[in-house]
Amino acid sequence: MRRVVVTGANRGLGLELTRQLLAAGDEVVSTARQPETAHELHKLVATSGGRGRVVRLDTGDPDEVAAVALDIGERFDGIDLLFNNAGIWSAPGEPERASAGALPELRAEPVLEVLRVNAVGPLLVTQALAPRLAAAASSERLTPPLSGGHPPSPGATVVNLSSGLGSLAGAGGRGNIAYGMSKAALNMATRHLAAELAGQGTIVVALSPGWVSTDMGGPAAPLGPPESVQGILNVVRGLTPAQSGQFLDHTGARLPW
Repeated sequence: MRRVVVTGANRGLGLELTRQLLAAGDEVVSTARQPETAHELHKLVATSGGRGRVVRLDTGDPDEVAAVALDIGERFDGIDLLFNNAGIWSAPGEPERASAGALPELRAEPVLEVLRVNAVGPLLVTQALAPRLAAAASSERLTPPLSGGHPPSPGATVVNLSSGLGSLAGAGGRGNIAYGMSKAALNMATRHLAAELAGQGTIVVALSPGWVSTDMGGPAAPLGPPESVQGILNVVRGLTPAQSGQFLDHTGARLPW
């Protein structure tokens, strides 16, 4: 039984991660910016036999991150998996063009909000939970290896949910500039965190879920959340320390920076 934290679990990939992790028998703390509106998440947790919990968290707010880290520390003596999933496409309450549009329409505050949530937030959460991630090295509750696969890492794993839109090599034209910037920054944070946490045995990867039919991805996306999350969890189960700091997709393929 793994001890898992999933941020941004009120819908989409975070909700599906919570669903599949609880179904696998894991203990899961799921965070939401507005838990009072996360009705499906509360239903999942209510049927988990006490293995799930919902907590409020704005990942870009240092005070909230510190408070939630203390709360999680009272539940888990170590964390085996951290999914930094919380993210936004554009600044809430603002026209999309203010952070994603053409250059003349951009405004500083909405662009900064996207960067705050998508890049600074995962950094703050990982920083606050690093001691609990370190404590996972002494845990005996890690998932067994997949048949024919690699044995699990003796330490914890941090998964930063990134995007192919954060790839500098893949950026070929106009698009959502704030979102692309934020995911490129998250990829850089992944590299630094992998080096920073290597000494405590924590693996850190940036992982693109693919184009998924969520509220953010839209109905035309070719992947459904269940398929994407199943792939993500398969990749996570097979990770080795040698892969820490890499940028992968939901099939385990390496992506260009």
